[in-house]
Amino acid sequence: MVAAVGEPFVHTLRVRYSECDLQGVLFNAHYLAYVDDTVTEMWRAAFGGYMAMLQRGVDLVVAEAGVRFREPARFDQEVAIEARVTRIGTTSVGSEYRFTRDGRLLADASLRHVFVDPATGAKAPIPDWARTGLARWLVTPPAASGP
Repeated sequence: MVAAVGEPFVHTLRVRYSECDLQGVLFNAHYLAYVDDTVTEMWRAAFGGYMAMLQRGVDLVVAEAGVRFREPARFDQEVAIEARVTRIGTTSVGSEYRFTRDGRLLADASLRHVFVDPATGAKAPIPDWARTGLARWLVTPPAASGP
């Protein structure tokens, strides 16, 4: 993880029974679903939510995703997901996520979203309102250019 400049965005979830595998732990695929829940709430706090973004004429897609597992999360445990923006480029945003329980690191994840035109699917520049909204969780300086 990149050292934080400010406080991360934090979203808390409780592991549900239906999300556990035969070993009794949170099934690996659900970690990205938890990240998606966290991203949805971060977008809401940043600029009014996903639908507000669509109404303003842009959409986004996930271009890269990765998860590193360290300790299991189990049924009924509360998990905090800390989100930080690591890069705001010309058309893409990088972010990192830390899954913790009682201060212990369970997993970390990373995503790269690309902004697109909803009508064509072509890459689109990140609007200033999105940059401004996400900047409060940025842990590295904004990039001058890039994908």
